[in-house]
Amino acid sequence: MSQTLVQKLTRTKPVDPAAEDDHPAQPGGLHRSIGLFALTMIGVGATIGTGIFFTMVEAVPKAGPAVILSFLMAAMTAGLTALCYAELSFRIPASGSSYSFAYATVGEFLAFIMAACLLLEYGLAASATAIGWSDYLNNFLTNAFGWQIPQALRTPMIVSTQQGVVFNVGHMNLPPILLVCLCCFLLMRGTKESATMNAVMVLIKLAILVFFVVIALQGFDIDNFKPFFKPESAAGLAGMTGVTAAAGTVFFSFIGLDTVATAGEEVRNPKRNVPLGILTALVIVTVFYLLVAVAAVGAQPAHMFEHQEAGLSVILQNVTGKAWPALVLSAGAVISVFSVTLVTIYGQTRILYAISRDGLISKVFHKVNERTASPVSNTVIVCLVVGLVAGFVDATFLWDMVSMGTLTAFIVVSIAVPVMRRKERRAGTYKKGGFRVPFGPYLIPGLSVLACLYIMKDLSHTTRVIFTIWMAASVLTYFAYGMRNSRLNKA
Repeated sequence: MSQTLVQKLTRTKPVDPAAEDDHPAQPGGLHRSIGLFALTMIGVGATIGTGIFFTMVEAVPKAGPAVILSFLMAAMTAGLTALCYAELSFRIPASGSSYSFAYATVGEFLAFIMAACLLLEYGLAASATAIGWSDYLNNFLTNAFGWQIPQALRTPMIVSTQQGVVFNVGHMNLPPILLVCLCCFLLMRGTKESATMNAVMVLIKLAILVFFVVIALQGFDIDNFKPFFKPESAAGLAGMTGVTAAAGTVFFSFIGLDTVATAGEEVRNPKRNVPLGILTALVIVTVFYLLVAVAAVGAQPAHMFEHQEAGLSVILQNVTGKAWPALVLSAGAVISVFSVTLVTIYGQTRILYAISRDGLISKVFHKVNERTASPVSNTVIVCLVVGLVAGFVDATFLWDMVSMGTLTAFIVVSIAVPVMRRKERRAGTYKKGGFRVPFGPYLIPGLSVLACLYIMKDLSHTTRVIFTIWMAASVLTYFAYGMRNSRLNKA
């Protein structure tokens, strides 16, 4: 009996040969409608915006000016994992990203746990970015029209404070709910239309960030980098401890790499375009993150970042003494964060699609509308949950939880590379050519795992407790439903 159980937990899903080619759309399936440029923009769109527009306010108080090292540490860790993603996306060009990679290599149970991490990662990231969008929208309305959204309609009901959790009865954050509704409408119209709209918004976003760097550098003061490392503090975040803690906070900003891989089943020539899209997005994102971080810290003392709403807009207003630069940046942020929320919700729906198709969750999540070629019911359910969290929960609860899910996903992806190569060699199906992780199957994946664990160690105790509870619930769900209803079980 125990052997049968072990076999069920470790059974792997064969890679569908049809998924490796530019096959025509199958009835009830997803269509290959995304090219390399649009795919790269999906990665950039899911990444740039979250880390720069919002998390500077969370990260700089932890690390001080050394937050630049935090971004660099997160980027290097993401880069190691990106190489692993690139190889696996060449060998397993399917929808579902890390989940599909895990299912084909380390087995069904760990794949389901991976899926739970991804659902936590994408769902909370979409909610967190939608919440941040509200701050920039309010800043834009103030500078443009002298009008603010009423406090009761832009503050959540559940708020985290130094004294504990506070419930503001009668309050709700309405703008994030409206944003999620707009994303839902666009995604239901179809993937190609959504990808095109996202590419346009990403180009606007990059232009806005270049505008910020140019203006902020006019107020650059080298003294703002002294002391570079945060001195002793009551929170125990002095020196490299603060840098690592801040790296954990901003790490979820690299979720875009995973989003590129979630689109594997809708990409033209996936074996070429998915690895290229991942690596190209990583380079673009890292360059922009470092430029904006240096310009922001140079233009404003580190202590001013704490609890600062629409931080980048405020920096421009302080540097120039005028409202119009802040107005331009707030308008750009309103557009660009729309794209972040859009592609994050998109990634969530595609992961649910893959899990449902494998029978591990309800089949409602993989029903595709024949006219729009999009999973409509799936999209509506995801947007409903994301909208409720964004409207009623404080973003403070969300940032580190997203990082924990992302780091766990990256660890499993890194482990999957040597496992996949070993299995292919044993079966005599090892594929020559295409992208492969350099220096063999162990060095880069091993460094990636160690880097992820290093960043994980300084995440908060609360984050670990909530993550443990989520994992326990996921394990119960798998044994109660997933294992019995798995397509591999029925086969």
